[in-house]
Amino acid sequence: MADSAINLETRIFKEIDRIERNRRAIRVWLFLVLLAIFALVLVGGATRLTDSGLSITEWKPIHGVIPPLNAEEWQEEFALYQRIPEYSQINKGMTVEEFKRIFWWEWAHRLIARSIGVIFAVPLAFFWLTGRLERRLRWPLVGILALGGVQGAIGWWMVASGLSKRVDVSQYRLAIHLTVACLIFAAVTWVWRALSAHSGRVLVGTGASLFAGVIVFFILLQIYLGALVAGMDAGLAYNTWPLMDGAIVPDGLTVMQPVWLNAFENAKAVQWLHRMNAYLLLTLALIQMIALLARHPGTPHANRGVVFFLLVGLQAAVGIGTLLMAVPIDVALTHQGLALIVLGFGVAHWRGFHGEYARPIDVAVRS
Repeated sequence: MADSAINLETRIFKEIDRIERNRRAIRVWLFLVLLAIFALVLVGGATRLTDSGLSITEWKPIHGVIPPLNAEEWQEEFALYQRIPEYSQINKGMTVEEFKRIFWWEWAHRLIARSIGVIFAVPLAFFWLTGRLERRLRWPLVGILALGGVQGAIGWWMVASGLSKRVDVSQYRLAIHLTVACLIFAAVTWVWRALSAHSGRVLVGTGASLFAGVIVFFILLQIYLGALVAGMDAGLAYNTWPLMDGAIVPDGLTVMQPVWLNAFENAKAVQWLHRMNAYLLLTLALIQMIALLARHPGTPHANRGVVFFLLVGLQAAVGIGTLLMAVPIDVALTHQGLALIVLGFGVAHWRGFHGEYARPIDVAVRS
């Protein structure tokens, strides 16, 4: 009996070690995926800010990896671009060399997107087929992969909106494209954080946990509104703060009918909503920090609440700077990158109230 108990204990310890090693490997993989998505969003932002998003007028998921390789192929690609309204109405007279500068931004954006598909799918298959992936992780990760495929189609749907009648892409489709990218980023962050050890007391189902989830919703809403601002170039107007057009609540916010249309197509209203939601988000972060410090002092939850508030405050400051400087590309990309950092930290903070998926020892015992 003693030998059996020792053998069982030995097997359990070996299984715990195996689970911990597998989780470390999966966390490293998911962190690399997060870095790749972060790079993709930044390059996508640069593509938008340099007006490069319509430079590639065809969707070739496989063949499109290869750029033009000689002067003849460059001329063919340029000829396709010359057929769309953006060229005839905005860039008429552009040379091939000037075209190359906008082409490379869009090509890099699409290449990174394709690479993420490989970076995600191949290790997922490896971990699954070699038994390194815990059962509860399989379908959530497959769901993220499927959402990535949908995102590729959304990207082309967005580009297609600017190829026939418009000289830019639809702000609706741009906002959807960026928001889905952020949803994928958030989902990967959730799984990555759930596989990490948690030192704080589990508070799932409490007011603190629910409030953190509400904050994540408003972060995503702020990113969506920011995409509408970018899609309409609304950040290039009303470059004053704290007043906008001379007032906190300026005139002209409801000039369109029906009224709800102003939230999507009235540049002044869209920028104002982006500002107001930023104030709301900063207020929510402050309330959360104060509540956590009062109710759970000294805990990792409270410490994260402080860091999160500081991140949101920093993002607000960069956003104001972006506006006052009329959207210089370097500051605008910093603002966009910080938005992803705020989102990632907000999701990880929310997940921290739930505890890890299951302790390695519990998984080992069950197996």
